[in-house]
Amino acid sequence: MPRAYTVERIEKRVPIEVAVHLCGDGRTPGVEGAFTENVSARGARVISARHWRMNDLLMLASAPGDFHTVARVACCQLRQGEGFAIGLEFLESAGIWVVHS
Repeated sequence: MPRAYTVERIEKRVPIEVAVHLCGDGRTPGVEGAFTENVSARGARVISARHWRMNDLLMLASAPGDFHTVARVACCQLRQGEGFAIGLEFLESAGIWVVHS
């Protein structure tokens, strides 16, 4: 029988709605306005209209604000209402994010 492992996050998530812009790569080009569902110092869960693949790279920028980052899609889940919830891991960040480590 397979063993179930639980993985705890290093950082707690803060439930906060932050306006962001998502900018895709060659496979998913274009800019989309979106909102976070929760955030941490190293990532965010964002509600997106588009389906993203695991490990896709995108650019996230706070709107307004000076924060921007290259982010890796850690997961993408279909939402009950519409759109997708994407878990993002921040890789290369600059500026001030809403949560600091």
